[in-house]
Amino acid sequence: MNQFGDWKSNLDRFFGNDFWGEFEGMMKPAIPQLNLYQYEDELVCIANLPGMDHPKNVDVFVDHTTLTLKGKIEINQRGGRLLKNEIANGSFERTIDLPFPVKSDKIDASYKHGLLIVQLHRHVSEPNREKSVHVRYLEE
Repeated sequence: MNQFGDWKSNLDRFFGNDFWGEFEGMMKPAIPQLNLYQYEDELVCIANLPGMDHPKNVDVFVDHTTLTLKGKIEINQRGGRLLKNEIANGSFERTIDLPFPVKSDKIDASYKHGLLIVQLHRHVSEPNREKSVHVRYLEE
């Protein structure tokens, strides 16, 4: 293990102290982790948010073809020295592209046992349906 520390120190001296920071984003998983399920006219997104104590700590935004999750996970462990840090902690934001446009007025979201479940419904347009427009007669 000590050899790894020496190797890292040598690379830091050669490439500079910010060398590892550029790789860190590529190696970390996207937060929150999620599954997206597609049905005929519906999408269900299940996001893994362990440690989030209340759904008020997450905001869900839908913009026609994107879903954005923003929030904060706080692990309030006081004292002691952190030896391993694998659980996401702090603020997060994740935006994903949806496979089809969704309705902005028909969205359901729930949170239970560390999972955020967002149900979205396909926006169905009727491109070939003509809509009659009433023409008002204005007298002079």
